[in-house]
Amino acid sequence: MVMIVFSMIADVILADVIFKSQKSKPGTTHRPWRSYFHLVIVESRKPKFFAEGTVLREVNLDTGNLHIGHYTGELKKGSVYSGGSSDALCDLLGAKGKEILYIGDHIFGDILKSKKRRGWRTFLVVPEMTDELSIWYKKRDLHDHINELDCKIGEEYRNLDSASCERPNIHSLQEKIRSITLEMDMAFGIFGSLFRSGSRQTFFASQVMRYADLYSSSFINLLAYPFCYFFRAPSQLMPHESTRYDSKFLAQMETNNEATMQIEITSNGHEIVSVKSKQSETRNGKLEMPSKKMTNSTNAQVHDADEDSCEDEEGGKSAELAPVQD
Repeated sequence: MVMIVFSMIADVILADVIFKSQKSKPGTTHRPWRSYFHLVIVESRKPKFFAEGTVLREVNLDTGNLHIGHYTGELKKGSVYSGGSSDALCDLLGAKGKEILYIGDHIFGDILKSKKRRGWRTFLVVPEMTDELSIWYKKRDLHDHINELDCKIGEEYRNLDSASCERPNIHSLQEKIRSITLEMDMAFGIFGSLFRSGSRQTFFASQVMRYADLYSSSFINLLAYPFCYFFRAPSQLMPHESTRYDSKFLAQMETNNEATMQIEITSNGHEIVSVKSKQSETRNGKLEMPSKKMTNSTNAQVHDADEDSCEDEEGGKSAELAPVQD
């Protein structure tokens, strides 16, 4: 896998961490920061870099001037280039798609564009995570209290159905949730948390979860893992899987699963479906179905309608995707 660092944080971290560690070791010589990279690109002009890009030119390291003309040669280790595009970069590196891990600190200019346009693996650097984690573990009991209040609101509606005329009074529970949410937000500062407000995630958090394969306070944290390490997100249950159903509902589901179905075909070609349960036979359980000929003609009409809709969709394929979703 090829690792690409496209951000100003590369210079800062390398200068502060790597160079200081070299000075602390006696007998070591100063190593220029460019030697840690196979390729350095400046003036990439993101997000244009992920679209048509600009002219790729080589930079003269002695004078800082740009060479005339478009650079078309092979990759020179330690060289510095200006401009270019993501396609030109893939050609120089000999890699594409999931073979590239892109590291950046901007959710739109770095992560979203590289993921949607090029399908690269993405690593979002969020420096605020250090403070976020520290406050989160100190105030996590407030988040648990909000979840308990949400469960109490659900209990108020548990025994109600569409025939119920009374509306439960949950204003006191809602006021408690607002009060705890405000207390939790103020713990993160005047602007609140970057990732959530109470029990709800922010829009930024949803973008991180969708487009960033990895995120951390610094990409230096990758040094704690071997290059063969496989990062895997924890599995999440869907709402119907995480819901706790009562015994009455589960017993009804088991009864429905035990029901048997019989299909009979009459002399005139009609199908008669009979549904029987172990507990009791359904009254008027015979449903007359249309003949196979009518079914085939109906399916043909639906198929023609699907083809028309597909043609309409194909006509609009050239439309550019919206830069921000959700």
